[in-house]
Amino acid sequence: MAPKTDGLVSIIKYEGNNDTLVWKHPTKDFKYGSQLIVHESQEAIFFRDGQALDLFGPGRYTLETQALPILEKVYKLPTGGDQAFHSEVYFINRTIQMALKWGTPEKIRFIDPLTGVPLELGASGALNLQVSNSRKLLIKLVGTMDGIAWEDKVNLAQSLQASFRPLITNAVKVNLPNAITAEAIDILEIDSKLDTLSEKLWEKILPGFEEYGLTIPQFYVSNVVLPEEDPNFKRIRELHTITLQTRYYQAEATVLAAKAQSEAQYRVAQEQSKAAITAAHRDVVMQEQTTETEIARREAERKVISAQADAAARRVTGLTEAEIMQAQGFNQKDVLQAEVQKAYAAGIGNMGPAISTGGGAGSGVLGDMLGLGVGLAAAGAIAPQIGNMMQGFQPPAAQGACAAQNVSPAEPSGSVIQSGWTCGSCGKTGILSRFCPDCGGKRPEPTVWSCPDCGSTGITSKFCPNCGRKRED
Repeated sequence: MAPKTDGLVSIIKYEGNNDTLVWKHPTKDFKYGSQLIVHESQEAIFFRDGQALDLFGPGRYTLETQALPILEKVYKLPTGGDQAFHSEVYFINRTIQMALKWGTPEKIRFIDPLTGVPLELGASGALNLQVSNSRKLLIKLVGTMDGIAWEDKVNLAQSLQASFRPLITNAVKVNLPNAITAEAIDILEIDSKLDTLSEKLWEKILPGFEEYGLTIPQFYVSNVVLPEEDPNFKRIRELHTITLQTRYYQAEATVLAAKAQSEAQYRVAQEQSKAAITAAHRDVVMQEQTTETEIARREAERKVISAQADAAARRVTGLTEAEIMQAQGFNQKDVLQAEVQKAYAAGIGNMGPAISTGGGAGSGVLGDMLGLGVGLAAAGAIAPQIGNMMQGFQPPAAQGACAAQNVSPAEPSGSVIQSGWTCGSCGKTGILSRFCPDCGGKRPEPTVWSCPDCGSTGITSKFCPNCGRKRED
């Protein structure tokens, strides 16, 4: 494309095909004040005598001394009229060239690691290419050529595909077999591992391009050609089929074993669950029994405490009554004397005709008293002190009469009078007083009975005061 001229001003720009990586402007002589236009994704470099003078990014530039400080250092631009300066201008395309094809021109020898059988493989794919360093690319690759592209183009002196084919072929031949072996890739399953192979080959090929100011953003292995007609490859395919069948049977056996194991585990878990339920039920029963036992124990303790409280209350009551009697000026002896008098009065009422008329053992009041003493002694209804009290009332003649009739003074009878009584609250024995001296419990009242011989009723003594019959215990 020739520069446009308006008087002495030239316009330098490139608006060609995007497939071109580098394009050299056909004009080499530019006038002072020429306009340089660099589009987006482009860079422009001035060359003089094979030396890169300056690099311009996107924008519009006027080629003047003031605007070209680097050029000014190399040579001075002419400053007047139609003067022109000699230079070469290269436009570099910085866009990514997408899906550029590559392939191996001959087969790659490969030894299958599983069988040791030699095979011949082919590989092809695509890559994305971009200029990373314009100066390096022009200095190392372009030279004085009119331009370069990946594939052969009209009016371009060089194809990058032809230039980099040996580098790609060599890298693929060396590294493709190594990558298949290193990754343990089954040759019959290689299509599923193309991404792995692409990454491995990209790592090996990229440094060769970077030496020329180029980079490869992406590198793809899209196809690996297998030797389908090779007898060795057919044998490998048969072995692969057998291997797949073996894997299938092994997988099926594994599934069955896993199923059996799962069922066994389920049964074990079921039995464990039943055992756990039984154990839990047993624990509940034990807890209920323990609770019932604890309740019974607490109830027994409560009863014991209640009994102790009642005994203590009775004792306090007895002590309180004793204190009251003491404060009133009498004691238990006075109470016993009062009981004797009551018994005496009762005895008078129960005397028989012979005694009440003075017959029998004596006459008058003395005879009655003697009869009363004998009756009271036989009945045993009063306290042991009655004998001593009666001895105080009887005259010597009465005592002699008792001796003549073989009647001894009133003798205490029964466990309550003769040997004392036992407290039902605290268990103290041999008590002679009306109240227990330990807990204050009251002495139980004598048993009232009726004589079956003479018919007397309300008898509290051990013997009937009328006929002398002994009480039946």
